[in-house]
Amino acid sequence: MDLIAKMSNTKFDELLSNLKTSKWNFMYFLFASTWFFLIPPQSLSGAYIAPSVGFQCRPPENLNVTIAEDNCSYRVNSSSEVKDYPCTSWDYDKSVFSSTATGEFDLVCSREYLRATYQSIKMFGTFVSPIIGGYFADRFGRKLVVVVTLVTFTLCSTGIAFLHNIYAILVFRFIVGFVNIPTFYTLAMEVTEMRLRSFVGILTALPWALGTAAWGGMGYFIRDWRTLQLAVSLPNFILFPLLYFMDESPRWLITKGYHEKAMKVLKKAARWNNSKLPPEDELRALMQEIEEEAKRESESPKDESSPTQRTTSSTVRKKLGCLSRPLLCSTRKITLITVFMCVDYFIVATVFYGLSLNGTNFSADPFLYMVLTGLMEIPAYSITAPVIQRFGRKKSTVFGFCVSGVSLLALAFIPEDVTWLVMTLAMVGKMMISAAYQTIYVYVNELFPTVVRVKGMGIAVVASRLGSMMSPYITDYIGPLVPWMPSVIFGGAALVAGLSTMFLPETLGKPLPDTITDLEDKKRSKERTDVEGEEEEKKRLNS
Repeated sequence: MDLIAKMSNTKFDELLSNLKTSKWNFMYFLFASTWFFLIPPQSLSGAYIAPSVGFQCRPPENLNVTIAEDNCSYRVNSSSEVKDYPCTSWDYDKSVFSSTATGEFDLVCSREYLRATYQSIKMFGTFVSPIIGGYFADRFGRKLVVVVTLVTFTLCSTGIAFLHNIYAILVFRFIVGFVNIPTFYTLAMEVTEMRLRSFVGILTALPWALGTAAWGGMGYFIRDWRTLQLAVSLPNFILFPLLYFMDESPRWLITKGYHEKAMKVLKKAARWNNSKLPPEDELRALMQEIEEEAKRESESPKDESSPTQRTTSSTVRKKLGCLSRPLLCSTRKITLITVFMCVDYFIVATVFYGLSLNGTNFSADPFLYMVLTGLMEIPAYSITAPVIQRFGRKKSTVFGFCVSGVSLLALAFIPEDVTWLVMTLAMVGKMMISAAYQTIYVYVNELFPTVVRVKGMGIAVVASRLGSMMSPYITDYIGPLVPWMPSVIFGGAALVAGLSTMFLPETLGKPLPDTITDLEDKKRSKERTDVEGEEEEKKRLNS
């Protein structure tokens, strides 16, 4: 059997296996890992840059006043009149932080919403960016998007430390979120061979956990918000030299018809990895096969569903705003994957960020809480890698959601003075939701085909940003009014996500689909592969 016949189902995955995994692949892993280590201080910066701090109304001097209990107004007591006035200046508690954006810009009372907005505005910036970034990554290539987003992210996050207007800071925070696109992760996954994909997908998240714990340590040692913002933004510049050595995704180059460029990248990979490529004529034939299949689907995707199924799928597409059939709603299967992935991403982000930012309710020490939440993610990501390799993506995701949901729901019934139990349940919930979060990052990349992978992951990330935007308001507004309500919301949502994941297919041990036809014919492809394998085994035994 020639190379093309062997690769009729696995295609590019088989080629990656022939190239092996060595220096060329490690370059992408290093880039993605360093990026994930540097993101948490920007994503969770509200905990230390604009935290909730104690404040005392400072009324004008030489007046007989009575300050309101909420410190947002004062009453002037005089013989002529008794009148209430809003506070315009405050004294802030500096026992924990020497300087905060909360105190510098008076983000209290009528302006308190700006404090929660500081955290959520970054997530709002990512609401549209994954779709736009996915479009540009699929149209112009992964590497171009990576370069533009990294440069913009670094300059804007650094610039925040020098701004003296809260609205200008919010604009920069929005831009930082707008360019925080998952193309880094997708690029790393597309150069990973199938047998290592789950481990790479999980282990690249360990730096996020370490970055979260390091963020708690940085906050502890640096209590001035401008110095802290600068200290966690400048290290982004260390990624710039890596851009020179990185190549475009060969998967993308092949599907777009850039065979010569793909050949050049693959030869470099083989040279760096000390491995051999198949004969050039067979490799070119493989590239042509993948490109032609991608073009066929781009022009007229295959739809073998019944008339009823097509009508239902059309209705769903209209509701989701999917105007182009070759994208994420062209068939019933990919439509279901898109919908349920969006549900999972929305809920997992809501719970994950809600727990990360809820330190004031679960612990008296915001620095220790942040460090512990980061440390809880380390076993979550480390154990998840072998678990999803053994039990699959689907079961592992359902288990993580359900255990987290039960733990968080239990918090609603635990007295606040039982601090050790409250902290334990919160950490269990954070560990399991972290495991589920990272598992679906692997899952979504394996569910969507190469031709729409970035778009698929992009729309799922949009859903997650909606959830992360809601988290600060749930913790900062609902929490003070009804202390047990955030735990009920987060716990109930996690259980719903576990249920929705049960409707998704398993991807363990299956080739990464390059086209929508691969996705639709996956079952039949697997059957053909099994039959071919049995025939080869029989020939080997007979010989």
